[in-house]
Amino acid sequence: MWCLGAGTVAAVVLTALLVRVRKERADLRARLTAAEEHSSATLHGNTELSARLRATEAEVRHLAEARLPDLTLALAHPHVPVRGLLDARFGGSETDEALDAVMAQVSEAITKERTRVDAAAQSTLRGATTTIQALLYQVQTSLQAMQHKYDDPQIAQDLLDADFLNEQALRRVQATGVVCGAWPGLTREDSYLAELVVGATSRLRGYERVQVSNQLRDPVAVVARAVEPIAITVTELLANALHHSHRELPVTVTLQQGNRGASVIIDDYGVGMHDDELKHAMELLASNDGLLLTQLGDPPRSGFAAAGQLVRQYGFGVHVEPSPYGGVRAVVYIPGDPLLTVLDEGARPISVMAPMPHRAPGGPRDRAAVPSAMPTGASAPATPAGAVPTPRPAAETHSVPVRPAPAPPVAEPAPQQQPAEGELPRRRRRRPQAEQQPESQADTLNLRSPEETGSRWAALQRGTESGRAAAHVEPPRSPEGNAQS
Repeated sequence: MWCLGAGTVAAVVLTALLVRVRKERADLRARLTAAEEHSSATLHGNTELSARLRATEAEVRHLAEARLPDLTLALAHPHVPVRGLLDARFGGSETDEALDAVMAQVSEAITKERTRVDAAAQSTLRGATTTIQALLYQVQTSLQAMQHKYDDPQIAQDLLDADFLNEQALRRVQATGVVCGAWPGLTREDSYLAELVVGATSRLRGYERVQVSNQLRDPVAVVARAVEPIAITVTELLANALHHSHRELPVTVTLQQGNRGASVIIDDYGVGMHDDELKHAMELLASNDGLLLTQLGDPPRSGFAAAGQLVRQYGFGVHVEPSPYGGVRAVVYIPGDPLLTVLDEGARPISVMAPMPHRAPGGPRDRAAVPSAMPTGASAPATPAGAVPTPRPAAETHSVPVRPAPAPPVAEPAPQQQPAEGELPRRRRRRPQAEQQPESQADTLNLRSPEETGSRWAALQRGTESGRAAAHVEPPRSPEGNAQS
C-alpha cells in the first residue's frame, strides 16, 4: 500500500509538472510569435521609410537638375514650360510646399537681379546715346552750314550724301536712347501733320517709295511737345514697312481726320507678320510693364519698343494688324485733345513739299491748278524770284532745308471763337506789321500766269540756290519744316 500510495503521488506530481511545462511552452511560443511579428513590422517600416527617403532625394535632384533651369529659361522666354514633380505622390505634401517655396524664392531673386542689371545697362546706354546724339546734331549743323558756304556742285553733292548718312546714324541712336528712357532730344514748334509725315519720310533710305495721301479736312497740326515723339514713331513704322517689302513696291501713307483726332495709316505690300510676331509687337506697343533690353531679340530690334515708350509717355496710340494688301498695316492715332491743333494757314503757310489735301475745287487751300513734278516724300528748297537754280538730281533733294516762300498778307483775322463740340481747337496768329507787304505786291503775286507758276515749281527740284540765299536772312528750317532748338 505504501508503494502504491507513493506511485500515485509521483504520478500526480509528474502530471502537474507536465501541465506546467506545456503551459510555459505555449507562453514561450506566443511570445516568440509576437516578437517575430513585431520584427517583421519594424523591418517593413524601415523599408518604407528608406523608399520615401530615396524618393525625396530624387525630387531634390530633379529640382536642381531640371526644374530650376526650366524656371530660369522661362523667365526670359515665357513660352518655355517648367516641369513639375517627378513623383506625383508628393503632390500637396509638405515636401511639395517646400520645393515650391524654393522655386518662388529663386524666381524672385533672378527677376530682381535681371532688373538691376538691365537698369544699369539702360543707364549706360542712355548716357552714351545722349552724348552721341548731341554730337551728331552738331555734325548736322556743320554740314548744313557747309552746304550754304560752298558753291562747287561736287562738294555740295558730297555734303548732301554725308548729311543723309549722318541722319541714318542719328535716327538709330535716337531710337536706342528712347528705348532706354531718354528724352527724344529735340524741341520743335507746332507743326502741320502733313509736314511731320514728310519730314519723317525724309529720314529713311528708300523714301522715294513712300506715297502720302492727305485726306485731312482742316490744316491739322501737332502741338510742339509731341512733334518729335510722333515723328520718331512714324519713322520707325515706315522703316519697318520699307525693310519688309520689296524695293520696287510702294508704301502708302494716308492721313485721315476723325471727330476726336487724326490718324496716320501706313500700309505696305511686304511679307507680313505671323500671329506671334503681331502679338509680340502689340505687347511692346501697349504693355505698361518695364521693358528689358533682353526682350528686343538678338540683334536688338528697337522700332516697336521705342514707339511703345513714346506711346506711354505722350498719350497717342499705335495699332498693328495685317494689311488688306497682304503686308502690315500700322495706324498712329493722335487724339485731338491735347495733342492736335488747327493753325491759321494765312499766318503760317504749309510747306510746299507737304501733300495737299483732296478737297473740292474752290475750297480752302485748293491748289489743284498748280502743276508739280515733286516726288512724294522728297524735300527741296523754295526758289525765290530771280534766282538761278543749280541743276541737281531730284533723288538728292531730301537733305535740303525747306523754307516756304512768303505768303501774301491777309486781312486781320476775326476774334478767336470757341470751337463747336467735336471740333479741333484752332489757333490764330497775327503776322507782325513788319512782315506785311503792300497791297500792290500781294496783287502782283496773285496774278501770276499758270505757265510762270509751273516753271517756278518745276525749278524747285533742281536748285539749292534759294537755300543759300535764305541762310543770310533767316536760319534754315529742319527737313520737317520745324525749327530745331
